[in-house]
Amino acid sequence: MNADFKKTNYHTHSTFCDGNATVEEMVLAAIQKKFDIIGFSSHSMFPFGGDCHIAPREHESYVKEVRRVAELYKNKIEVYCGFEADYVPCLCMPSFEQYASLKPDYIIGSVHYVLGDKGYFEADGSPASKVLAGIRNYFNGDEKKAVQTYFAEQREMLSHGDFTFWGHPDLIRKQNGKRALFDEQSLWYKRELKATAKAAARAGICAEINTGGMARGYLDSPYPSAEFLEILHKYNVPVTINSDAHTPENLDYWFEEAVQYAKKAGYTELMFYSAGSLQSQKI
Repeated sequence: MNADFKKTNYHTHSTFCDGNATVEEMVLAAIQKKFDIIGFSSHSMFPFGGDCHIAPREHESYVKEVRRVAELYKNKIEVYCGFEADYVPCLCMPSFEQYASLKPDYIIGSVHYVLGDKGYFEADGSPASKVLAGIRNYFNGDEKKAVQTYFAEQREMLSHGDFTFWGHPDLIRKQNGKRALFDEQSLWYKRELKATAKAAARAGICAEINTGGMARGYLDSPYPSAEFLEILHKYNVPVTINSDAHTPENLDYWFEEAVQYAKKAGYTELMFYSAGSLQSQKI
């Protein structure tokens, strides 16, 4: 990496959602780990909310706290305020228009909920028995259809949303961590990856290389998989590296290795957000 390379992370959770440390504690850890930029991205379904999301009434308090800490440590680190905004069909869409009253610096668009007939399961849900029960109840036990629906939702979000970063592009792969839910080498799955990469390219969105599943012991490689990352590179989809950190110690989990992971896929640049825009830097 070049000498001016900026160490950044925009996928950071705190006690405002399901994180284990306060905003200020995460910033202090980032300073200690020599980050140049940290961005906060609490889970949100604004104006709705679930168990892991910021409560609707707490959104303004969250923004106020991130802005307070940003001002307090502005001479040591850049601090930005964002949201990890869920896409749920017919309910909520990650878009700057939806969050206009809160004036976020950036938004991460993510799909966690996979909707079937009369219900849903969580793409990163646990335990496995709960996920399998959801597929059995809402997809008639059709695991292929469930995975295809997950990627269809991703493409809907990419096509109709308005956001900065694309969160964990193949989160459903978490279900292959401890036991195989589906075959990642099957032709139908590869077609889903290609179609989704094309949608990301049309949207002009920046995908994240997300090391959170590794940090929490679910997987031994990041989101997206090496194969998916190569496909994203083929379609000129830019990337950044994020940790999806819920604890201070995981803020830069596997970051140096992730740079090499990106290089191996063909990337020579990574994106970062600063002063109101996405910018690129050589690796």
